[in-house]
Parts: sequence; structure tokens; C-alpha cells
Amino acid sequence: MQLIDGRKIRDQILAKVKEEVALLTFKPIFCDVLVGDDLVSRQYVEMKAKTAEMVGIHFHKATFPASILTEDLVKEIKILNKIENMCGIIVQLPLPRSIDKRTILDNIDPRLDVDCLGTIASEKFYNNYNSQTDLGYPTALACMALLDSLSLDLKGKIIVVLGKGELVGKPVAALLRDRGLIHLVISSKTENKEYLLQQADVVISGMGKGKYITANMIKLGAVLIDAGTSEEGSSPFGDRPNIVGDVDLQSVRNVAGYVSPVPGGVGPVTVAMLLNNVLKVAKQKNDEQ
Repeated sequence: MQLIDGRKIRDQILAKVKEEVALLTFKPIFCDVLVGDDLVSRQYVEMKAKTAEMVGIHFHKATFPASILTEDLVKEIKILNKIENMCGIIVQLPLPRSIDKRTILDNIDPRLDVDCLGTIASEKFYNNYNSQTDLGYPTALACMALLDSLSLDLKGKIIVVLGKGELVGKPVAALLRDRGLIHLVISSKTENKEYLLQQADVVISGMGKGKYITANMIKLGAVLIDAGTSEEGSSPFGDRPNIVGDVDLQSVRNVAGYVSPVPGGVGPVTVAMLLNNVLKVAKQKNDEQ
């Protein structure tokens, strides 16, 4: 089994983003909206802020109390939409239950929707996606980047997508379809799941079911792209839980060909793809000036 180094792929993507950002006539701005004071969410925002600044993208901080009303947050989003040189807005999820998530996401300007979670950006992705210029789902794009890094000939290979989720399964299936690759989407309702999984040359999983995939479920030499995350126990340094993927690494080590680990696989590349989306917006603004 060979581990796919997501951090190395992230660094390659970010180096290219930094090069291209330096060629712009202005400094693009990226904003991650944080509502409430959840520690894990705050750490994610800070990590994205640090990475953005590292590649020459200015990070705009927008934090609001958990008590904010949906209509007031909409007003704030509309203000962010109009900031000069703004090239990407995302909302850190989950939002407090009192806030209407769909309303908030749909009020992000679709041209700035670098997470692709608003209705208009999502529909464009599924109906008319151009990988060079259009915005796509960062996690799905990260899965494909990890797969592409192996330079495998996938024509005629069987690719199984585990899960039909909004962030991974559904958009990954669309990207595979766009490439004309044979794929099968397995959901909780699919019959003979384990038999179908055993036929797969490539498995892309985004179920969020910790250590679900074991050696007896896969064929020898299978490629496993693991986009699932689950909490397991607590770390030895405190009471924060360990994060594990859908793949049981210990179990598959003598059967799988390639595996993307969790952490260190899809996650780092997702952030790189998010900032690459910001770059796409910035390049379009640059061309319009």
C-alpha cells in the first residue's frame, strides 16, 4: 500500500496559485464568514486565513454572534458581496440552528460562491461546468486531484463512489461523468453494496463512516480516495477527538494499492482547491478591468 501525500499535492497547487496571484493587477480578497464561537470552526477559519495570506490573497475577517438573525446576516452578506476586489465568500458550516442556511448561502453573489453551495453556482456546476474557468466543489475537485496525481489510465476501470452527499458523492460523480469514466454510486439503499465494492478498481468515499472500508471489501491493488471524516475517541493531548476516515488503514494495508490518508489526504488539497477557485474569480475580474 502506498499513501497519497495530500500535503505535497496541496503545496504544488498553492505554489501555482501564488505565482498567478502575483501577476494580477490587484490583490484579491477572500472571506470566510464565521457565526458563533465554535472552537473547531474558528481553527478551520484561521487555517484558511493563514493559507490565503501565504499565497498573496488578503483574508477579510467576518465574525458574528450566534444570536444573529437570518435577515441581519443576509444584510451583512450583501455588504460583503460589494467589497471592492472581493473574489470569494464562504460561510463556515454548520450554522446555528436558528439561522436558515439555504437563505444565507443563496445570498452570496454566485460569482463569488467559491464553495459552490448556493443554488445558482451549484446548478451551473451540474449543467455547464468548464474546469478552466468555472467554480466547482472544492472537496470533489480535491478527490479528482489526488486521483490525477497517480497518472493512472482509468479508461475501462470500474470506479465506485460511496455516498451521494452534496459535498463529495454527487459532485464527484458529475466530474467522473464529464470525463466519460465508468462509475457507480453506492448509497445506503444500494443492494449488494459489498459485492459491488469488491469489483472496484477505484473507490472514492465520502460517507463519514469511520473505518468502514476494510480489507475484505476491496480488490487487490484498489485505489482508495478517502474524503470521509469521523470523530473517534480523544487525542492523547486533551479531550479533542481523533479524526479518522472511511478507510481502516491498518486493515487494508496489505490489499490496497494506493490510499489517501485521513488526515493528510483530501483535506489539505480541498483548501488548495478553494483558493484556486478564488484565483479563478480574480482572473475574471482582472480580465474585465
